[in-house]
Amino acid sequence: MSRHVHDTTHGPAVRSSFRSAVDGFVELVGTVPAARLGEPALGSWSVRDLIGHACRALSTIESYAGRAADGPPVDGPAAYYAAAGAAPPGSDDRRRRDASIAERGREAGEALGDDPAAAVRVLAERVTALVDRSDDATPMATAVGRMTLAGYLPTRTFELVVHGLDLAGALGLPVPEVLRPAIAASTVLAGEIAAGRPDAPQVLLALCGRHGLPEGFSVV
Repeated sequence: MSRHVHDTTHGPAVRSSFRSAVDGFVELVGTVPAARLGEPALGSWSVRDLIGHACRALSTIESYAGRAADGPPVDGPAAYYAAAGAAPPGSDDRRRRDASIAERGREAGEALGDDPAAAVRVLAERVTALVDRSDDATPMATAVGRMTLAGYLPTRTFELVVHGLDLAGALGLPVPEVLRPAIAASTVLAGEIAAGRPDAPQVLLALCGRHGLPEGFSVV
């Protein structure tokens, strides 16, 4: 892999990709009419719920920063997703995990109050300020183990990008141009996650147009 491609998810570009994701998400939420917050968006989530869930990509940075976690370190963003998605689809553990995620999204959406766009802007400004003044090696006590800030940020970029695109798709909104660098970085991360899976050959062939993937397939 070339140095240029590698740097979309590692090194100094981690912070600029994260800022791209934050700015794009804030821009998208700012265009959502209040009258559409209750509309269906993704699965059981309304538009408000989806925005609330995506905001957790920011609020967890505040919750985890500067805290040490027990256990071995998590070796980067791809390893984070491998650990977070360890329960196989269809299993009881996976259903419980998905139900918990769905409920937290609804709670986070309600917590945004009467003006979600303003609440998202305030949260984004607070968290980006925290990231800007924090060192790359700042410990992060994540839900799957201890990481550094530099290792964790790409997962937050990925969440903001994917759910930003979910939001745009649900409401027919244009994808903000500022989101493009974060989309590129997240696409690379998705490839890294897929590369560690047993079905990596099938994913590669699907990306090259040889065949499709099963309905509901996801690398996370």
